[in-house]
Amino acid sequence: MRVAYVSTYPPIHCGVGEYTRLLSTALNSASPNVEIIVLAEEGVRSEYVDPANSARVKPSFRARDPASYRGILDGLAELGGVDIIHVQHEYGIYGYNSRILEVVEEAVGERLARAGVVTLHTVNRLPYGHPESIDFQRQAVERADAIIVHSMVQEYELYSQTGGYSRRITRIPHGTMVNPYISTPRLHLARTLGLEPGILGRLIIVLPGFLRPDKGVDILYEALGMLDREARGRMHVIVAGEPRDERLASLAEEGGFTLIPRYLSTDEILMLSALADAIVLPYRDPPGKYAVSGILHLSMGSLKPVLGAATPRLSELYMLAPRLVFKAGDPAGLALRLRSLLDQALYEVLVSYAGPLYSYAVRTGWQRMARRHLNLYAKLLEGH
Repeated sequence: MRVAYVSTYPPIHCGVGEYTRLLSTALNSASPNVEIIVLAEEGVRSEYVDPANSARVKPSFRARDPASYRGILDGLAELGGVDIIHVQHEYGIYGYNSRILEVVEEAVGERLARAGVVTLHTVNRLPYGHPESIDFQRQAVERADAIIVHSMVQEYELYSQTGGYSRRITRIPHGTMVNPYISTPRLHLARTLGLEPGILGRLIIVLPGFLRPDKGVDILYEALGMLDREARGRMHVIVAGEPRDERLASLAEEGGFTLIPRYLSTDEILMLSALADAIVLPYRDPPGKYAVSGILHLSMGSLKPVLGAATPRLSELYMLAPRLVFKAGDPAGLALRLRSLLDQALYEVLVSYAGPLYSYAVRTGWQRMARRHLNLYAKLLEGH
């Protein structure tokens, strides 16, 4: 089977690209006979073979430039066609127009692919979502052979928008990796990450990922300000990720955090999560925007308490471990949970509350999710 993913891809700094790489790696492990091609955004600069999964990565289009999408069809023609063309869709990459859907249809119509699949990493709803995005989502369900979403919220929202329980819509959860660094000595992890070994005597709290306004760095800052000096002195907070908002990066510095203001690889995020005593995700989501957090899935497999806001992006956390969740935009609620971490007995209770997250991490392991993709592809090819 030949599968062509249309996506951003490393070295581009993008969560969708990291997702595509992890999925491709799991597919390569689950079925070495699958040939993987990534028709990537041109930020990858030149064609290369990813040693992690043997995927052939080929620059083929420019983000938010529909006129450049012809390069995807040209790439398929150069390859001699594929079995599956699978678009990893995010509005920040493709915008709101339907040109990428036309490319999928043209690929199938010209026999450059036997079936077309689209994963919607974000599903919008009215009246909050961009009106063109609602039309795009309806068209996607009509025009692709299969639509993949990651959460039940996304799935039911698409059902409501399309007026029925379309068999083309399928939910495959975001993959989860059991953290390979859990048993690595923390001193080694700290040194590898360039952190002072002295922090290991305190409770380590980590907020990882791109530092955007929606990540809630300011909420964490306010919550820490609600703790007394003794409690604050027993904690060491690490805010780590590529700054996407200069104000928030400055806030982290003023707040006395250890700030790692750069893009972190998946391995580095996993090392930070293994080092942490707890992971904090104080997100705020725009109304009507339904997505799933990749950082949450990296965190779940680290077997640590994850404190998160009640937002659609963290809906799995809310369903599985509601006692670890606080209201979005509520620093007092986060402060209350941070205090609990400092009491050993209460910390153990929080660990037990997180138990369902750990079992979910096993159930949604990347290889399991890769096999679900393979099963979907096989069913689609039976009909072609």
